[in-house]
This record gives sequence, C-alpha cells and structure tokens, in this order.
Amino acid sequence: MIPLSEAQQHVLDQCEQLPVVRVPIRSARGMVTAEAVFANEQIPPFDNTAVDGFAVRAADLASASETDPARLRVIGTIAAGAAPTAPVGAGEAIRIMTGAPMPEGADAVAMVEWTTIDGDDVLIDRAVGVGDAVRGAGEDLQPGDAVFAAGVELSPGHLGVLASIGVYEVSVVRQPVVGVFSTGDELIEGSQPLKPGQIRDANRHTLLALLERDGFEVIDLGIIGDDEALIEAAVQDGVSRCDAIVTSGGVSMGDYDYVKAVLDRVGDMRWMQVAIKPAKPLAFGTVAGTPVFGLPGNPVSSMVSFELFARPALRKMMGHSQLQRPIQVGSAAQDWRRGSDGKTHFVRVAIDQDHGVFSIRSAGGQGSHQLTAMAGADALAVLPDGDGVEQGAPLEFFFINP
Repeated sequence: MIPLSEAQQHVLDQCEQLPVVRVPIRSARGMVTAEAVFANEQIPPFDNTAVDGFAVRAADLASASETDPARLRVIGTIAAGAAPTAPVGAGEAIRIMTGAPMPEGADAVAMVEWTTIDGDDVLIDRAVGVGDAVRGAGEDLQPGDAVFAAGVELSPGHLGVLASIGVYEVSVVRQPVVGVFSTGDELIEGSQPLKPGQIRDANRHTLLALLERDGFEVIDLGIIGDDEALIEAAVQDGVSRCDAIVTSGGVSMGDYDYVKAVLDRVGDMRWMQVAIKPAKPLAFGTVAGTPVFGLPGNPVSSMVSFELFARPALRKMMGHSQLQRPIQVGSAAQDWRRGSDGKTHFVRVAIDQDHGVFSIRSAGGQGSHQLTAMAGADALAVLPDGDGVEQGAPLEFFFINP
C-alpha cells in the first residue's frame, strides 16, 4: 500500500490547468478568473440616496424633534433614473426615491417614515447628520481599483459586480469536460426486473451528478459491455471529446478486467493500492495526455475516491487554488472503535451544530456497498490508524456536500 498523500500528489502532478477563455458573464458562474479585474469607473457613479425620503440640508434639521418638527418647503421630486433640476436651498427639501442622485445643496436624506406632508411643506420630526442615508460616489470602487484577483471562483455576487462596472465578458480558466462510463455485462439501465446476476448501474449516475454539482461539464458515455473493442472505442471517443475520463470498477489487485487490459494497452496507467478504507484500489494515468480516473466499483468506495482524487485534480485543471475540502474538527458523539491495519478510515457521518460546536455521529452502515448511508451523510470523518476514538474526543472531518 502507498500513503494517501503520495497517491494524491501523483494524480495532481499529471493534471494541468486548462487554457484561458473569455466567456459572457451569464455563462461564468462557478468558473475561476484567469486574471485580475480592475474597475474603470467609480461605483456608485454619483452621490445617491439609500432610502426613500427628502433630500435636505442637515443644518435645517439640527433642532428637529417629535414635539417640534422642522418645517421645510418641498420644491420638487427626484425619481431613480432622473437628474436633479434644482439645488436645495436653506429651508427647502426635495422628495427623493432610493437610488436617485442627490441634488446640489443637499447633504443628507431624512427617511420618509420621519415625515408628514402639510400642503406644500414637509414636517420632519428628527435631526440628521451630514451624509446620513447618502451613498457617496466611488464609495464602493474607484477607477483602477482591483475588483477581483486571479483565481477567484465567480459567484452570483461577483457577476453582479462585473455587470455594475460594465464588464460583460471575463477571462476564466476553461471548465473541464469530463466523460463518464461504466463497463460490465452485469449492468443494466432501467426499472425492468433484474435477471440473475444483473445489477442496476448506480455509479455512473452518482459520478455524473457529483461532477455537475462541482461545476464540471459532463458527457455520459453510457454503459459498455465486456468487450475490449467496444471499451477501447469508448475510451478513444472519450479522449477525443473530453478533458478527463472517469470510470469505476475493475481496479482491484488480481482483477482481470477488460477496462484494465485496454487502459494498459492504450494508456500510461498506474494501478495503486492506497492506505485508506474504503476506496483502497485506484487506477490513474493518461491516454493521449488525457487524465483517466479508474475508481473502485463499490458505490461508496467510488464516491470516496472521487472526493479524494478526482475532484481535487479536476479543480486544479479548472484553476482553483484550494483543491482539497477544508478539514474541520468536531467532537465524537459516540465511540468509533477500529483495529490497526495501516489505513486511514473515512467514516460516513452526520454533523450536528450547536453554537458553533460540531457533534459528529454515524450516518448509518459503513460497508462500502451501503450507499444509503452515504446519501444521508453530511461529511466524512477521518479516523487515523489505531484503535479509534472515544466519545467526546476531538475528531477531524470534512463536509462532502455544499
């Protein structure tokens, strides 16, 4: 067996960042900036009001109170999108709507909730300070300011900022296109009754969903029967259309599998036994320079292997700097006993949180075939080699769902 860190580094070393492309911001969510973005104008572009109310001179309201409101003459209205047409003088106010530009002479806004209209006047029952409820020009960004650095994953908020400064295309690292296929004459698709020896293909659907969740483009290459010619054709098709290929099964020591035979012939593969449980067997290499991930066939092992190896490597290809999920520490809500076997164990767990303290409990059965518990898990707890941990002891874990 080889250490987990060695296997992870071997995979990462052979996966290179993909080329930079320019995309419309409408298509950029979840992608990673390839270069810094700078503002070319100030945001907000002009002084404007943060509330509905009346643009005033703060000095006119210095002594205003509920029992003795200030009386100001209303000389106009400014709607959002309209330009002021007159300045505010002493003893005057202009009705103003949220986002509208501040008129000359006004230095504060009194909220509409503090006012009462009396004919052509407005009564304002509290004082305001200079700058109250005013958003200053350039308060958020000035021309030349760095908006986002390179390496930032673009969220909806980031895209809104880009639109606000007139940037509608952005340079990003291209997202990987990942092909997924399953092999085996025992696999079927559909809800028809199973014949003896048949199983339904769960791994392919799981892997496709994991890849889509994590922002990768997927191509479903389907189920391929146990035929070397068909498998080689599927691999070559995947290599021609994809940046990476993910498959599962046939990677254990001693297996004679058609996938193994094909990949050994057409690719540069390494068949590894990693010191972890589940997901000990792992195949990884390249075919014509395209990374190929051969994950274990047991459903839970396949998902754990994806989290530990495929996901970090694909994130590197996509330009991310944080490749692995962050490790956190909680408290074991139960005893977890295990024997020393030279492996790190990854346990499916549910996380309860109370005032920022994580409590870690089992999500159910821990067999590598028991997918139901994996579906109900929030995280994987990390049990180092040894006798396990006792209830109440610190326990490392990482979340596996966003």
